[in-house]
Amino acid sequence: MPSLLEQHRKIRTFTAPFTLLRLLTPLKMSYEAAKKRAEPYNKIVGELPDMRRETLILIKDAVRNNRQAYVLVNNRLEGNAPLTGQVLTDLLRTTENPSYSQPEGSASGFV
Repeated sequence: MPSLLEQHRKIRTFTAPFTLLRLLTPLKMSYEAAKKRAEPYNKIVGELPDMRRETLILIKDAVRNNRQAYVLVNNRLEGNAPLTGQVLTDLLRTTENPSYSQPEGSASGFV
């Protein structure tokens, strides 16, 4: 599966008034390997900075384009979905203009 930004670049247009991001299993990791790595799901077992960065870019792009952004996080991703959600929320609150490069294609990233 391609990264979040690669997937969204392929869409090119958005027809819904919302964006839904499903953060399930780390890239290039099988379901079983991710499950084994994450158990017992009580802490972050491996931060995924690229996924976090791309998630922030996509959330901010959605908001900038007057769309709601919904993010579903699975425990397999980093080991504990609520903690990953809290990290993403904290990053959104503390990085008004993150030093992340915008995706190629347009000023907002997806047109």
